[in-house]
Amino acid sequence: MTPQWRFLVLSRQGLTSQQPFGTGLSASRSAIEHLGYVQIDTLSVVERAHHHVLWNRVPDYNLDHLNQLIDKRHIFEYWYHAASYLPMRDYRYALPQMLSIRAGKNRYYNNIDKKIMKEVLARITAEGALRARDFDQDNNSQRKWWGSGPTRRAIDRLFMQGDLMVCSRKGMEKVYDLTERCLPEGIDLSMPSHEEYAAYLFNTTLRAHGIFTWKQLLHLKTGKSLRDAMTKVVNERIEAGVIEAVSCADAPTFYADIKALEQVSIIDTKVKILSPFDNLVIHRERLGSLFKFDYRLECYVAAPKRVFGYFCLPILYGNTLVGRIDCKAHRAEQRFEVLSLHLETSSVDRQQLLLELNPELQKFANFNRCPQLDTRVFEKKYHRCSTVA
Repeated sequence: MTPQWRFLVLSRQGLTSQQPFGTGLSASRSAIEHLGYVQIDTLSVVERAHHHVLWNRVPDYNLDHLNQLIDKRHIFEYWYHAASYLPMRDYRYALPQMLSIRAGKNRYYNNIDKKIMKEVLARITAEGALRARDFDQDNNSQRKWWGSGPTRRAIDRLFMQGDLMVCSRKGMEKVYDLTERCLPEGIDLSMPSHEEYAAYLFNTTLRAHGIFTWKQLLHLKTGKSLRDAMTKVVNERIEAGVIEAVSCADAPTFYADIKALEQVSIIDTKVKILSPFDNLVIHRERLGSLFKFDYRLECYVAAPKRVFGYFCLPILYGNTLVGRIDCKAHRAEQRFEVLSLHLETSSVDRQQLLLELNPELQKFANFNRCPQLDTRVFEKKYHRCSTVA
């Protein structure tokens, strides 16, 4: 792929300028609305993905921004292809999945005790917002039962079918309230047609990426009606000149905003350390085709089979993903440890990259509230650093 292709994608992702969405709380809101979603992650080896993704796009990002935006009813939590923060303006597009779960069409949310569901709703109605742990009736229990079990499953079902919403978080712990108390006045609650839902997915992908594949448009979305609707949307957009289908050797067909591609500027972007769940890298097949970067998060790989490390983070340098770095935040010690670095292209000046990577690592360490940067991996002639040809 040409540099213009990559820079269009990076530009649409908000990764080619210092303030792509402005600054402050409004920038965090704009970033989520532009990207369409930001994935929520529970892993905390380094700062969690939902914060990491926004930190890379909002120069003065604050960890409390997401709670503030929830409180202002500008965003909400629900499922995109995974648990995510979504723009409140897009709430109606979550309704089809809510209806499907209410109808019992999702096997993960079946066999739930309806009596417990009624009890949960009754308590929250009477007492206001509650956490899962607030339903514990056994004060002597040492088990964090609220992390699993019948009551937690009932809460999950009520959330997924739209009766409850997350109104805030205390750390990673969710606080639930009735949906009617969390939604802003005047929000559109009409059920979208298959055509409207397909157009929403298409417009979100076009806006956030500029170049994409059919598989990306329908990532983890199923059903013939939706596929047919998406086929119609794509064909209409091609006929209208919004996109063009581009065939590439040894790659799937891409749909590209050709007019934007012709106008894109090649910018010398700085080094960025990305989250494994960053919107840029989450579609692995497309990532491999566009950036020639074969990425796999190895925390889900058995330790003896890991090549790059438990939580290796992609490194973006210019318009290229040049490698990955495995890091760990030791918060009690306020120490940010670099465990290994692997560079994957011979076209990059190694010394220059390391020179530019170090200050970015210090910024990332500060963001992780670990100002002591431990880069002994760079010492002893870059011990445990490798370059993959």
